[in-house]
Amino acid sequence: MFLTRYTVELACVAIALASSFVLGSAGYEGVQVPLGISSEQSLASLSSSQFTTLRHELFPHHSVRVKKSKFCDETVNAYTGYIDVGARHLFFSFFESRNDPLKDDVIFWTNGGPGCSSSLGLFMELGPCRIPSSNGTVRHPESWNTNANIFFIDQPIGVGFSYADHGEKVDTTEEGAKDVAAFVAIFFEHFSQFKGRAFHMAGESYAGRYLPLFASAVYDQNVKLVAAGMTPVNLQSVMIGNGMTDTFKMLLSYYDMQCTSVVVPPIYDISTCVAMKATLKRCEKWMKESCEDQYDFINCGAAVKFCQETHFFPYYKTGRNPYDMTKTCGDGTSNTDDCYPEGRQYLSKPSVRELLGVDDAVDPEYHSCSEETNEAFFASQDMLHPTKHYVAALLERGVRVLIYVGMNDWCANYIGNERFTLGLEWSGQAEFLKQELRDWIVDGKSVGKTRSFRGFTYATLYGAGHLVPYDKPKESLEMVQRWIAKQPL
Repeated sequence: MFLTRYTVELACVAIALASSFVLGSAGYEGVQVPLGISSEQSLASLSSSQFTTLRHELFPHHSVRVKKSKFCDETVNAYTGYIDVGARHLFFSFFESRNDPLKDDVIFWTNGGPGCSSSLGLFMELGPCRIPSSNGTVRHPESWNTNANIFFIDQPIGVGFSYADHGEKVDTTEEGAKDVAAFVAIFFEHFSQFKGRAFHMAGESYAGRYLPLFASAVYDQNVKLVAAGMTPVNLQSVMIGNGMTDTFKMLLSYYDMQCTSVVVPPIYDISTCVAMKATLKRCEKWMKESCEDQYDFINCGAAVKFCQETHFFPYYKTGRNPYDMTKTCGDGTSNTDDCYPEGRQYLSKPSVRELLGVDDAVDPEYHSCSEETNEAFFASQDMLHPTKHYVAALLERGVRVLIYVGMNDWCANYIGNERFTLGLEWSGQAEFLKQELRDWIVDGKSVGKTRSFRGFTYATLYGAGHLVPYDKPKESLEMVQRWIAKQPL
């Protein structure tokens, strides 16, 4: 069996931040909205002192609690709430566009882990504010809600301030996709100002596994919505940053990242690199036969364990930052908790937790990632089920896909991601392969390379690591603005 650390750190979101509003799990106070509520419900009509609970007869086991909330950026309307699935409760926050919320697109964002809060994206990368210290937040000028309405979701249960009443857990992406798709449908159905609006699903790291399945569930669910007289969700695209979309190609890319000069000079001695290279063909053959051609729980796990011990784990003894090979972490090791600020003190403050309404059942000390959730996904070998077929199926149905990668990242690096895009089997593969990498320009300067054909785009960003919006906020915002406007990079 492969080690839990592989799943956390290879998926590369072992750091995160969280924010949530929670009511007591024994019962929910607030406005109860009956089944089949009119779709004319307006966000502006929501209470800021109590939750409004939304239900729909098409999803009898799901409901959504939502209320107005002034936090992070008081220049826009913000809303927080929960997706309630029986005894399971998933937190989300929603920020309207700074430009024109009545016309701008809607973006869904999730971080990865598996088991880490999407508040990493909210407070550290692309959200309306950042946490520079335990004293509070400051406005982030390059937020992705500059021209878009945006969701941040803590999923699955047990992540961030999401919780379960009786110890329930989710341990596969397939199961999580059902809850996300139901939430998306309920939200759009109840708030008519967003019905039919262009919708994009975005995220990074283990979201390379999450998003193709989440987006596929949303797309397939549209048939059910139309049959029930509901407006289908206008899913336009998927955006994956430094994603773990093809675990097997990523494992084989570590030799290039560590033993050639693609980012930094070789970091190992010659004998180590020779030994690593000698296992490449064996790893490729074993993983293809046991994981891709015909999935075998025991043999696939054994293949990955063997290959990670040679190609993956040695990096953590180098002291280099796994999210940016050009840097070291705070304590001189690769302990990811010391690589970036987390805002842990701020989000653990009793006054902040009281403001957010965090349930007393939640640990009073904030944790960015859930080890229990990570171990559950590890035990199910969720990462070892190929995701590429979902990406291909979305492309065939006209859903655009953007794969963007910070070039300094080690763990979900550009070598592995490019190999994934080139190897993806879909009807546009031959033409995609013919496209040369070209510069994409911001303010007259090349900020990376890109290749694109018929809705499938691969793009790199110079000087960025795993957390692209953190390292390159201006360039990443420009990328997203062009993408949702259907303009070439």
